[in-house]
Amino acid sequence: MRIKISFPGKGVMIRGALNDTRTAQKIWEALPQRTKGERWGDEFYFPLPISAEPENQKSAVEKGDIGYWIPGKALCLFFGPTPISKEGKIIPASPVNVVGRMEGDFDSLKILEDGDEVIVEKDEEN
Repeated sequence: MRIKISFPGKGVMIRGALNDTRTAQKIWEALPQRTKGERWGDEFYFPLPISAEPENQKSAVEKGDIGYWIPGKALCLFFGPTPISKEGKIIPASPVNVVGRMEGDFDSLKILEDGDEVIVEKDEEN
């Protein structure tokens, strides 16, 4: 399940792949989504309201991971340390369901700011 994540106000687009989990399938079924997000360190998160249970949860993630944060009903893009990261580990606010990976130059996300618009859609071209 391939996705496209674009930020029209910034001219940035990245691609990603969702994994084979129930949470990822629910995200896929909820697409497309257009909303605004928030920056927390080198994490960008935005509302994607689905019903999810803990699955493949991680309290430390890798650069490039896509996570689903159940308490906030939000999709999270991890491209570097968060304010609570330590010892080279990327730590989310609380454990997230890891639902996929970003591909390409996700360092381009470092220009994102609070309130930036994000569009997530199925990438059926690739």
